Amino acid sequence: MNHILKKIYGLILALLLIAAGAALQRTGTISVFSDPYAYSELVRLLWQHLYLVGVSMIIATVIGLSVGIVLTRPKFRTYSGIVMYIVSLGQTIPSLAVLALVMTFLGIGAKSAIFALTIYSLLPIARNTLAGINAVPASIIDAAKGMGMTSMGILWHVEIPMAMTVILTGIRGALVINIGTTALAYLIGAGGMGDWIFTGINMMMTDKLIAGAIPVTLLALFADFLIEILRVMLVSKGLRMTEE
Repeated sequence: MNHILKKIYGLILALLLIAAGAALQRTGTISVFSDPYAYSELVRLLWQHLYLVGVSMIIATVIGLSVGIVLTRPKFRTYSGIVMYIVSLGQTIPSLAVLALVMTFLGIGAKSAIFALTIYSLLPIARNTLAGINAVPASIIDAAKGMGMTSMGILWHVEIPMAMTVILTGIRGALVINIGTTALAYLIGAGGMGDWIFTGINMMMTDKLIAGAIPVTLLALFADFLIEILRVMLVSKGLRMTEE
């Protein structure tokens, strides 16, 4: 039965690829990618996109993990509600509005885009870090204390490893959202693949629009794949088997 299903999946995938190729050929998107002048432009815009995503995600991950970890400590747990409410404001406001607000005091360019993207990516990381660590069973914490481990030792060797799957889920969500939202950075002069996407929309050039959207889609899929690899590397086999 599994062999038949694999054959069916393979056939469906082949048909989808053929249909996608035909659509790209019909809209002229393939000619955009094959144009040497467009190729150099593609590399430049893709690099800008990756730069904005990379810098903002590094900052958001550091802040999000720090906030989530601090709020799980006994001294700060009472403040978790108000702090998470403040952090959540970044995603409550529409992404375009966040970019516009940041632009008013940081000006146009990459600096404003990175700041806005960091704010927009912060919530999933902080929330999942907080939830993952708080979900560690109290019996395991007590056992670690009984073995003589310090609070810091319990955090690094027990709580974070056990919460890693939940934390990585938050990072995955933030990263995928970030990659898509970065396309809007073009509107405040920060470049990225949004250049081709919005040019295609404004000029009614379907080939340009699709040529800009495809790299963003592939980046999101590749990012999701990388996070899965990280999960295999960072989460112990025993925990992965338990979760599955």
